[in-house]
Amino acid sequence: MDGAKDFQMTSFLPGPGSERLLRDALGLFGTGVTVVTAQGPDGPVAITANSFSSVSLSPALVLWSVDLNSDRCPIFREAKFTAIHVMSHDQANLALRFAKNGNDFDAVDWTRSDTGVPLLNGCLSRFECETFADHPGGDHRILVSQVLRVTRSDMDPLLFAKGRFGRFVKND
Repeated sequence: MDGAKDFQMTSFLPGPGSERLLRDALGLFGTGVTVVTAQGPDGPVAITANSFSSVSLSPALVLWSVDLNSDRCPIFREAKFTAIHVMSHDQANLALRFAKNGNDFDAVDWTRSDTGVPLLNGCLSRFECETFADHPGGDHRILVSQVLRVTRSDMDPLLFAKGRFGRFVKND
């Protein structure tokens, strides 16, 4: 085949001992980046997640997943209201900040919603939500939220693949 590139495919069975291989394979699927916020018992809390997806347009439902081993998991499972922020191309540092520390709102541009949820400014889009369902998902919980309000802009998204942040490049 003209222009075909030689490449090697690797095959493995998921299970004990192959977690890193599975994680690396899943990381080949490029995603957007979100930061989810809620009002916790000790103040505002945030977590970075790329496991975000639409579920339904009517009613307006979205989902995201939270690791059971995260110290923030119980806070988000108990929160009645949350906000899911789709990060813009210039917000990688904010996504990294909340991946490491969910309480570090110092010097972050944010306001509080009518329901008390922290709302990050400058994001690509934001979904203000009410928790709709909480489902088991292996070592994660799948949180389904009903969207109450949407805010959006026309900036470019922050993308994540192969363990790195990047930016969308248009093919003209």
